[in-house]
Amino acid sequence: MKTLATLLSEPGLIIAPGAYDALSAKIAAQAGAPAVYMTGFGLAGSHLGLPDIGLMSASEMTDRVRAMSAACAPVPLIADGDNGHGGPLNAARLTRLYEQAGAQCIQIEDQVFPKRCGHMEGKEVVSTVEAAQKIAAAADARSSKDFKIMARTDARATHDLDEALRRGEAFLKAGADILFIEAPRDMKELERVTKTFKGVPLLANMVEDGKTPYLSTNLLEELGFKIAIFPVAALLAVTKRLQDVYATLLKGEGVAADDSRVTFQRYNEIVGLPELLASAAKIAGDEK
Repeated sequence: MKTLATLLSEPGLIIAPGAYDALSAKIAAQAGAPAVYMTGFGLAGSHLGLPDIGLMSASEMTDRVRAMSAACAPVPLIADGDNGHGGPLNAARLTRLYEQAGAQCIQIEDQVFPKRCGHMEGKEVVSTVEAAQKIAAAADARSSKDFKIMARTDARATHDLDEALRRGEAFLKAGADILFIEAPRDMKELERVTKTFKGVPLLANMVEDGKTPYLSTNLLEELGFKIAIFPVAALLAVTKRLQDVYATLLKGEGVAADDSRVTFQRYNEIVGLPELLASAAKIAGDEK
């Protein structure tokens, strides 16, 4: 399996499905994803049952990185680090924690604390200088340059696209490896992003019902994007499925055997029960 550094050096678009816990990360990897994206939006919902408004702590986020990177290994995990959970020193510490926990990339944005999901209203950003200091601190804190720093700006919503592009330039100078210009509003803006940063690894964020046009991966690649994330597609689908299953059960009905689900046996296969039991049996045999 290729590292994120290798994938970035090769031609072609990297499609990184969003995952919100260890199980979804494992299933994304099993489905053939070349990389998995840890979504902060999904973590807030799955871990806390709350919206993505900056309520997850740095330690909670790091714990999720550790579990998810192990679950999807050797597929690389790109991990949302929100706004670094503080100033430059906090961003540096979070970078070290994420790298030690097994991620291959941290995403740091320029929002104030507490932050909001990039496709919500009412966002605010810190100054360009402060945001660039966080990126520089993160880039300096990593132990290997194979661990990538992704810089995200939300300035398109708070200012305009011109400001977002200026911040992108500042973040590259500060040491960012990947740029994430959040929420361009139409095709012209998407094209302007890719023309401005031609040759720079760029991320496109495809959010259902979001502010950016929802494009095919082929078109995103033609435009010049290097990474396409679909952060909440699985989360939204699973949420609807959970609503339906629980509603059915509470009516006093069991879920039909031919309904849209895996079997009990297949689930155990997905989470690796046969391999773990075989490993335990081998250890017991070796000790005899």
